[in-house]
Amino acid sequence: MNTPPRPKQLDSPLLPKIFKVVGKAHVWVYRRTGGRIGGKWRIGAGFRKPVPTMLLEHRGRKSGKVFVTPLLYMRDGEDVVIVASQGGRPEHPQWYRNLVANPEAFVEIGAERRPVRAVVADAEQRARLWPELVEVYADFDTYQSWTEREIPVILLQPR
Repeated sequence: MNTPPRPKQLDSPLLPKIFKVVGKAHVWVYRRTGGRIGGKWRIGAGFRKPVPTMLLEHRGRKSGKVFVTPLLYMRDGEDVVIVASQGGRPEHPQWYRNLVANPEAFVEIGAERRPVRAVVADAEQRARLWPELVEVYADFDTYQSWTEREIPVILLQPR
């Protein structure tokens, strides 16, 4: 696959600020509608094939503050699987670093909120899950091609 390089406009310093505001609005609408609005991602590869969206409630590794982040997900048995892609940026997303430091979290899928423990997939688990994740959202493969880091896959296991 010959993927074009990561578009330079994705590195604009304005984007994180925009994403923060849009993310907060997404969480607000998702919670007020029990996920009926905001429960499907319809951007990029999700335009033709909408992807389920959940909310991840996690604690800041430095601040101790609670954050809520909307993320794409898929299920793997009892586990919820998420991807720390950050659109192929060179660094891991903050929520991922927070989960590594404090793996106790909550997920909201629709109106259901439940406690989970985050576990970073090992090489074998990632190799098994990655093709399924790309089937759910094809842009994950593009994001991986845009960065030198191996994009982590995280299992959110019931606790």
